Amino acid sequence: MEKIRIGLVGVGMFGGDVHLRTYADLQRCGIAPYLGRIGLDDWARPLAPLEFSLVSVASRSKDSAEKAADKFHATYAQPRPMPFWGEMPWEDMLTSIELDVLAIATPDDLHFLPAMRALQLGKDVLLEKPMCLDLYEADALCEAAKETNVLLGLDMHKRYDPDHLHIFNVLREKLGHPLYARALLEEPLHVSSHTFRWAERSDPFSYVGVHWTDLFIHYLGIRPRTVWASGQRRKLVEEYGKSAFDAVQVAVTFDHGFTVFFNNNWIQPNDFEGPVNQECDIVFTQGKVESDTQYRGLRFHREGVGTRTANTHFMRNVFRPDRSEASVGYGKDSIIACLAAIARRRILHEDPAQLQKDFPNAEEGRLSVAILHAARAVLSNNILEAEAGRGAPCLALLRPEGIFLTHPDRPSTRIYEGNAS
Repeated sequence: MEKIRIGLVGVGMFGGDVHLRTYADLQRCGIAPYLGRIGLDDWARPLAPLEFSLVSVASRSKDSAEKAADKFHATYAQPRPMPFWGEMPWEDMLTSIELDVLAIATPDDLHFLPAMRALQLGKDVLLEKPMCLDLYEADALCEAAKETNVLLGLDMHKRYDPDHLHIFNVLREKLGHPLYARALLEEPLHVSSHTFRWAERSDPFSYVGVHWTDLFIHYLGIRPRTVWASGQRRKLVEEYGKSAFDAVQVAVTFDHGFTVFFNNNWIQPNDFEGPVNQECDIVFTQGKVESDTQYRGLRFHREGVGTRTANTHFMRNVFRPDRSEASVGYGKDSIIACLAAIARRRILHEDPAQLQKDFPNAEEGRLSVAILHAARAVLSNNILEAEAGRGAPCLALLRPEGIFLTHPDRPSTRIYEGNAS
C-alpha cells in the first residue's frame, strides 16, 4: 500500500490545530472521504488505498515541538511524530527521515527558506498563506518547483467557503460584470499583541487580506494593475510597545477597472462575539452580493460570557460511533485539495502541469504576492507621509516590466524588476 509521508514545520495557532487535525483524519481513514466536498470525487476510488502519515513536526523551540508531537499522539490516537527543533529544524527533518511532503505553517516572513530547501530536494510543498511577502522569493519558489517537477500548493481556504462557492459558481453568471467590492477581515487583539511575536515583521493585510486577493484572482481570472495602501500604528505601539500596524487599508484596481477596497486589522476587541469579523460586498452590473461570513446565523448567549457567534462552516467536529472526533469544514478543504494533487502526481503519475487548475497553485499565489509586495512598499511610504501631515499620496503600478512606486512630487521608482501584472 502506497504512503504519503508528511512533515510539518510550524505548530502554532494554525499549524498546531487545523493542520494536525487534518493529518490525523487522513492518517486514520485516507483522503477519499473528503474529496466529494471539493468536487474531486472522481479520484476517490483511485486514491482510496493510499495511506497518509504525519511522520514529523518541527518548531523553533523544543518545548513546542514536543508538545505538538504529544498532542497528535494523545488527542488523535495516532503514532507520535518525530519532533525537531532549532533555528532551521527543517534541515534535519528533510535529511534524516523519509519525507514526501513538507507542510509549512511558520510565520509569514519565514516561508521561503524551508520551502526552497524542500523543493530543491524534490519534495512537494504545502505552504500556508501568504506564499511569501516578497515577489522575488515567489518567483524563485515557482521556478524551483518547475525545475524539480514537483507541486507547490497553498492553503487558500476561503476559496472553499460554501458561501463563496455559491457566489462565484452560481450567482456570478446571473449578475453581470463585477464593478467594485469591499472585503473586510478583522482579527482579535490577542493575535497581534500576544500570540504572534512576529507581528512587527508582517501586517494585517499581508496576514489575512491575502485570502480576499486570492479569491478575486482565482474566481474572476483577473490581474492587479494598481495598488494604494495606508495604515495606522497607534494601539500596538502605545499599549504594547510593538512597532506594528494596527490596521491597513488597501485599494487594488484589477483588469477592466474592477476595484476592491480591503480593510484589515488585528486589534478587534478580544470580547467581540465572533472569532473574527469578516464580510464582503460585491457590486455587479446586474446586481449586488452581500456576504457576512462572520455571522452565519448561529448565535448563543451565556451567562457571564455574553453573546457569541460560531462559524461551523470553517471547522467542526463530527463524532464517530466510538466518540472520537473527525473534523469537517472549508478550513481543511484547501489542504485536502493540495494533498490530492500531490497524491495524483506521486501515485497516479499525472502531469503536474495538468493538475494546476485543481488546487491553489503557486502561479496564482504569485499574483497575490505581487499585491503584497506593492502594498507593503506603498504602505511604508504613505505612513511616513501621513505622520508628516501630507496624506497618503503614494501608489504602485504593476506592469509587465516591474512594480513602480509613484509619488506626485518625485520620479517613479522601480521596486521590482520582472512581470508583475
